[in-house]
Amino acid sequence: MRHVERTGPVPQAMDGPQSRAAAERAKAAAHVKAQRDAIARGEPRGKGFDYKVYKDEGVRAALERLFHGKCAYCESDYAAQAPVDIEHYRPKSEVEDAPEHLGYWWLAMEWTNLLPSCIDCNRRRYQLLPNPTSGALADLARSATTALAVGKETAFPVFAGSRAFGTSDDPAAETALERPYLLDPCRDDPAAHLTFLVDAPEPLGLVLPARTEPGEGLVLPLVGAAITPDAVAPHVSARGAVSIQVYGLNRLGLVQARTRILRHLEMLGALVIEAHALAEDLAQSRDAQARTGARIVADFADRLTAAIAAMAAPDQPYSAMVGQWIDRWTDRLGHMTEETHVTDD
Repeated sequence: MRHVERTGPVPQAMDGPQSRAAAERAKAAAHVKAQRDAIARGEPRGKGFDYKVYKDEGVRAALERLFHGKCAYCESDYAAQAPVDIEHYRPKSEVEDAPEHLGYWWLAMEWTNLLPSCIDCNRRRYQLLPNPTSGALADLARSATTALAVGKETAFPVFAGSRAFGTSDDPAAETALERPYLLDPCRDDPAAHLTFLVDAPEPLGLVLPARTEPGEGLVLPLVGAAITPDAVAPHVSARGAVSIQVYGLNRLGLVQARTRILRHLEMLGALVIEAHALAEDLAQSRDAQARTGARIVADFADRLTAAIAAMAAPDQPYSAMVGQWIDRWTDRLGHMTEETHVTDD
């Protein structure tokens, strides 16, 4: 997951007081009021409202441009796999574990509440996940996988006492006071809450909750742990841990895809280091052809470095992970240079 600025014009269907979205919001408000009245009389609340504006083709196209055809949560390219789900960050008609909630109806047609999602992040499906018996990374190698139903669906856990129900005259004000656990890539900085296992001897495409206290170790969220602060290690981001659990960001296929990218990066990084070392050796030669070869090899190393950097571009899959890998790799290069200078001295 990477931060994305919600730039560009609001889709026409959702723009302004005369838009289709404004008309649908008024109808939804009346429908929800009727549901609440029925509940107050002890009657069934009836069917939910049939929201349509969020499915507008202009909305779909705008989200695709904004996120470069990638899932907002896991950064997988969805175009080659399956149709995109137009996902409501705050669920539109019901909320898991809050049976009295009638959904965030006032946001069902709100542009800032919509995100493009792959099917696996959005829909509740059984997925294979790493199943460590503790949160320690050392336990991961000994752990098996377990099949667990993950995917956001209608889940929207919030910090205790902050749930917005839309029962006041100003539902937007209620929303502003809510404290969600789940990360929104357009409102939050995922890098502050999520980190990748990129600096191990053999990098593995796992995403972990980021540290909130320096010096403490990284841990995995426990599979199936309850979504409460008590289920999360005290020194890591609770929002990161819960987002990993709910979106299923460590499902097996996703971890494998990210690991393939990491192994490719490790190969390219090793080639860059070897090419620069060879170029330095050739440049010190008295032979003119060798010195010419040094420039060619150095140019090759620069092109490899540019190829690595391009993999962290916003339109590339798993670019947030790649960016973290590049940061670690750059640090390693710096340490290698320092060690070389010490040896030379």
